Amino acid sequence: MTQGLVEVRDLALGYHGETVLKLDELTVAAGEFVSVLGPSGCGKTTLLNALAGFVTPDAGRILVDGQDVTHVAPQHRQMGLVFQNYALFPHLNVEKNLHYGLKARKVPRDERETRVRDALKLVGLEDFRARFPGQLSGGQQQRVAIARALVTRPKVLLLDEPLSNLDAKLRRQMRHELRELQREIGTTTIFVTHDQAEALAMSDRVVLLAGGGLEQHGTPQELYRTPRTTFTADFIGAANIVKATIGTDGRADVLKRSVAVPEGQGLEAGTSEVALRPEAVTVTAAETPGTVAAEVMSVAFGGDRYEYRVRVDAETTLLASASGREDAYAPGATVGLAFEDASVIWLGGSS
Repeated sequence: MTQGLVEVRDLALGYHGETVLKLDELTVAAGEFVSVLGPSGCGKTTLLNALAGFVTPDAGRILVDGQDVTHVAPQHRQMGLVFQNYALFPHLNVEKNLHYGLKARKVPRDERETRVRDALKLVGLEDFRARFPGQLSGGQQQRVAIARALVTRPKVLLLDEPLSNLDAKLRRQMRHELRELQREIGTTTIFVTHDQAEALAMSDRVVLLAGGGLEQHGTPQELYRTPRTTFTADFIGAANIVKATIGTDGRADVLKRSVAVPEGQGLEAGTSEVALRPEAVTVTAAETPGTVAAEVMSVAFGGDRYEYRVRVDAETTLLASASGREDAYAPGATVGLAFEDASVIWLGGSS
């Protein structure tokens, strides 16, 4: 029997008479790791609350393994939830934090002991069972929160930005640990975040919300390499969005440079928007043939790369990059911008 298939159908939810989330259809396959991504106010937390049962939709249905749980109480939905602040009981040690939910479900003592032991082993905290949350690091607290959610053996694990309180180094480490853990246990996981780097790094599939609706969904590679809208291109990877003028000869003018227009995309003569990823635009010497002249506005050192903000003309500024092994161009310098035709992402046009 399939475990953890989540289906959302014709969902609408609002507050004080104003709709904040409207989803016609969303399916999360059993065992899939899906990130729900978007800016503040896009509806991602509202979706999580609806899935968890904390809010009741105005319309639509939520199904888990074919069972309609739209109006089922949170404690009966077989879902585990990890909050942004972990919500551990400070007066209970690690072991008792894990026992709490099992006691509430009237799980027999012997089985509770086995489940708690297995969950702590799964997250590598067997030796911390007697410690209290205040005696743990942020990463350890997160592991306890995950173990507490998993010990009830949920069909679906809901994660509400659980990495946001960690420092940058630990956050990167925990991305890997959380993903490896999910693959090991196979629990369907829905991860809410506003951090596109997290979503790209951890997910089987990313669901991008904007303005309370579905903007685009697909694998991380699909959203990054083939965004369908300007919003997706800009939000995922902070692409440079520029205008292109398409001619009738299969060529287009992009940043005053002639590039080939790809076939099979239905692009006609006229004006189109295109995206250029910052890493696809390389800063080089101004005299380099085939480059676009630009002025350096600012430069930031990022270790292996320099990131530049450059001005092509009065209306066009871009993010671009260059190798960090070379000396940086100073603000005010004139440079050349190079990019390949294949790096241009075509977003559609108008005749």
